Amino acid sequence: MLLSQILLAASQILVIGLAIAGVFVLVVVLVAASYARLWIQCWLTRAKIGIADLLGMTFRKVDPRIIVRSKIMAVKAGIYDDSGVTSGALEAHYLAGGNVPLVIRAMVAARKAKTIELTFREAAAIDLAGRDILESVQTSVYPRVIDCPARGSAKSSLDAVAKNGIQLKVKARVTVRANLQQLIGGATEETIIARVGEGIVSAIGSAASHAVVLENPDMISKAVLSRRLDSQTAFEIVSIDIADIDVGDNIGARLQADQAEADTRVARAKAEGRRAMMVASEQEEIAKIESSRAELVKAQAEVPKAMATAFREEKLSIMDYYKLSNVQADTEMRAAISKVEG
Repeated sequence: MLLSQILLAASQILVIGLAIAGVFVLVVVLVAASYARLWIQCWLTRAKIGIADLLGMTFRKVDPRIIVRSKIMAVKAGIYDDSGVTSGALEAHYLAGGNVPLVIRAMVAARKAKTIELTFREAAAIDLAGRDILESVQTSVYPRVIDCPARGSAKSSLDAVAKNGIQLKVKARVTVRANLQQLIGGATEETIIARVGEGIVSAIGSAASHAVVLENPDMISKAVLSRRLDSQTAFEIVSIDIADIDVGDNIGARLQADQAEADTRVARAKAEGRRAMMVASEQEEIAKIESSRAELVKAQAEVPKAMATAFREEKLSIMDYYKLSNVQADTEMRAAISKVEG
């Protein structure tokens, strides 16, 4: 009886063990079926990514196919772990929201160019900064041409005035190459266009005559290039070429005419002010004359009173009054005769 119980328990343990082993084998088969192809690719290309790493990527919510393909691309291009391209670095960049295949393609392009030194850390930082790292590397290898002013802008040309007052309309083309070291935090091509436009206007403005600029357009390019306008930008200026230059209006003559017109208006205003002052002064004098006449009439009104007082006080006789009247009549006659002769 006891022996049969022992045998039954042993058989149950064996069944449980076989079940656990079967589940384990099933899990191994499923894992092998899921990652066997990727692992074989890594093993054949020496990408150094094991089954455990692939399984860990799944738990870390990383797409193993992207990491494997990017690592294989780097290894085939001769970029190994000593360049910073490890599976852990690729996973970290993927989790940070970066574009892992684009970064690897940019590093491959830089390596093939043999003139650009680009590490994975720099490429990942540029990618996370929002810049297209592959386009930047391509621009660094093959310079890019920027129109100044930019296409689609409000003005079709840069307008500048020489010292003799003649306006020049200029169109320029700026050849730039990406500066990978300044790509993070460096100013964009809009800043390059603005600086070049400012330099062209300044160069033309410092010229003694527009004829000098027309004879030597390259003086503009030399003057602008000497100012190092590409500092603190994401680009390096290779050359500045004047594509077109036209003669515009005579701004100096127009300004002189406007100034003369303004001076004329000022002179007229001053003359009108002086005329108004003279009119006001004349009116003041007329007012003074009228006031004097009023005083005279007032004084004349006092004469009869004074004569009456003199008669009462016997200071004036009748003969004196007649003599005074004769003198006054004679004076009025002489005044009338002088008016008639005149």
